[in-house]
Amino acid sequence: PLPTAPPDGVVIQVMATGVCRSDWHGWKGHDGDIKEHGLPFVPGHEVSGIVVEVGEIERVKKFKVGDRVAVPFILSCGECCMCVRHERPTVCERQEQPGFTKMGSFAEFLALPRADRNLSMMPEGVSFVEAAALGCRFTTAYRAVVQQGGLDSKKIVAVFGCGGLGLSCVMIATAYGANQIIDIDVSD
Repeated sequence: PLPTAPPDGVVIQVMATGVCRSDWHGWKGHDGDIKEHGLPFVPGHEVSGIVVEVGEIERVKKFKVGDRVAVPFILSCGECCMCVRHERPTVCERQEQPGFTKMGSFAEFLALPRADRNLSMMPEGVSFVEAAALGCRFTTAYRAVVQQGGLDSKKIVAVFGCGGLGLSCVMIATAYGANQIIDIDVSD
């Protein structure tokens, strides 16, 4: 059945979704959120799509039907201590996560709460595939390199592993002007 838009959210038609190592952890039963949710369940959290339904007009002001949107892995609340006082929405105390705490993006349609806070309009020229990769890899890389690592132009950054997440760390470090970036990976 087609999901319904939450009062503060939207329903999107999924246009692109990725497969992440976190999905594997879910499949293997390593994630408590999925165990708590139970079956039936749909994984997937790297997603972009087109808005097909909007919740209450008073609560969703930034988006309308037909908008192309990118979705972050963590749907933060904007009200808890981590969101407000520390400005760290990626560790929100009341976060929701598609594919973990709620149905995910390996479906045709996805209901998403807190749209105005969390979703981003996709610029022209950015494909759905490109946008789907941003919501998990880039937010994770940003938290690691900028928020936790405290990157500035005097720092040297070492990235171990050059998969999707590692290369995202390299791109974030480059964008933030790291003095030197060393990326390390195995050679076959």
